[in-house]
Amino acid sequence: MTTLITTLGEKSLDDFGLILPHEHLFVDLKTWDQPGYGEQDVDEAVETMRPIVEKAMAAGVTAIVECSPTGVGRRVDIDKAISEAVNLPVVVPTGIYREPWIPPWAHYSAEDMIYEWMLKELTEGIEETGVRAAWIKLSAGDDGMTETEKKILRAAARAGKETNALIGSHTIRGRVVLDQLAIIEEVGYTADRFLWIHTQADPDKAQRMEIAKRGLWMEFDAIHADYDKDDEFLADTQALLDAGYGDKLLLSHDQGWHDLSQANIFTHVPSVFVPKMRDASISEAQIDQLTRVNPFNAFGR
Repeated sequence: MTTLITTLGEKSLDDFGLILPHEHLFVDLKTWDQPGYGEQDVDEAVETMRPIVEKAMAAGVTAIVECSPTGVGRRVDIDKAISEAVNLPVVVPTGIYREPWIPPWAHYSAEDMIYEWMLKELTEGIEETGVRAAWIKLSAGDDGMTETEKKILRAAARAGKETNALIGSHTIRGRVVLDQLAIIEEVGYTADRFLWIHTQADPDKAQRMEIAKRGLWMEFDAIHADYDKDDEFLADTQALLDAGYGDKLLLSHDQGWHDLSQANIFTHVPSVFVPKMRDASISEAQIDQLTRVNPFNAFGR
């Protein structure tokens, strides 16, 4: 039976309505060597994010996927505290971000050590939080992977193969996605457990359709008012639905702690974009697939 591992325990599909698959309750985009990196009082974080998350819940959000891995200030203790304060399941990752955010220990560590670290977080828990990672979050350079990024990806593919965990990667170019899929399959894992985060960032939509044939997950995750590209996202969503890839598409904002100036943090998708999908004659069944079933199937194990 597939379940989704969250800060509030394992959940089934019936426990959810709309799930946001790419957000940040806390993230620190400074590099590891900068003063104050990753430092944040937990109680202050809860006070800051509680009204924002409660507003999202009032809009129909029933779970959030935290997309901050090691390297960009991952704080699962904060994720857990916010989750428990508002009673909202949060899905957290293991994994390591790309250069220059990769911490020194990952450069120095052998692939086996990184694999064992990820596997432990996926099966036993993260640090002292008591929360297991549900998935693996990585990244790759825009022009290709460094040797350390390749090492991390190989370790992730091994841990993913062991646990059936999704590997999601911040990857801007489709050609780099193809390189990542080659490594994943070489290790013995499969493309259908890989998520191309920021699919919308690559303007080559013809290549996007070719890559979709590999069976991977794709994510449009800049759907918010300040980006102001709802019409383009609607057209691109419809194109993937028409091509038969609607069961592999995720929709989200990529908003949160790193920028609290947005007017509709965590609410634009449920309150604005979903009604626009209805107006565009995307069916209720398709909307449910895109906003509830797909995120569950992608991140569930």
